[in-house]
Amino acid sequence: MTMNPTALLLDLAAQGQSVTDPDTLHDLLSKGHRAWCEGLADVRVGVERETASLSDALLAERCAAAGAPWEEGMTRSEAVSALGFVMWEGVPAALAYTELEERAARFGVCLLDEDVV
Repeated sequence: MTMNPTALLLDLAAQGQSVTDPDTLHDLLSKGHRAWCEGLADVRVGVERETASLSDALLAERCAAAGAPWEEGMTRSEAVSALGFVMWEGVPAALAYTELEERAARFGVCLLDEDVV
């Protein structure tokens, strides 16, 4: 049975609370990253569906109210993506993933190879 991204992120974050092994933390973080991206995509699709009938002016107002202003030169699609991102990063599952990232970092674990950065 596959968990939805929200449930998976909350579960992974809970598992990570007592883990100190870097390999296990890396595994949790890697699974969490995929779930985080899937959750963001789900929210973006929902925002796109929800705002499809709004005029550009109303969408701009909605973006501004959420803290994702529609900046000059942005396309409607970019504005919807920005709105989706702002909405997603406030969801408990996304916040739980951020906590998992911070815990992993305390043990020297991240998904980016420091030699590449």
